[in-house]
Amino acid sequence: MAEDRKAYMIKDDKLGEVRIADEVVAIIAGLAATEVEGVSSMAGNITNELVSKLGMKNLSRGIKVDVQGNIVRVDVALHICFGYAIPDVSAKVQERVKSAIENMTGLEVSNVNIRIAGVNMEKRK
Repeated sequence: MAEDRKAYMIKDDKLGEVRIADEVVAIIAGLAATEVEGVSSMAGNITNELVSKLGMKNLSRGIKVDVQGNIVRVDVALHICFGYAIPDVSAKVQERVKSAIENMTGLEVSNVNIRIAGVNMEKRK
């Protein structure tokens, strides 16, 4: 396996090893966050915003993961829909992201920090 990207060992036994790339953990977090009602979209830096507008979807946009051993710390930047309570939506995102990462990877999530980067003023569907 190429070691050009950060990857985290989750299993090593007689059959072989299993590694998870940090990008995969970020994608899991991003998908989980966007499933929460009230989340309009993920936020990102200017480079990610430009890439998104050019049609190349980046599923980890707005997500930063820091893995130390088997402990994960996640930072999520998102846009919220107008009319939703920020504390309620944030709590649901935290729960959903933590659950998704822990269930899919076996890693332990210590923190899920939410940053509201904007409010989408379009009407709800």
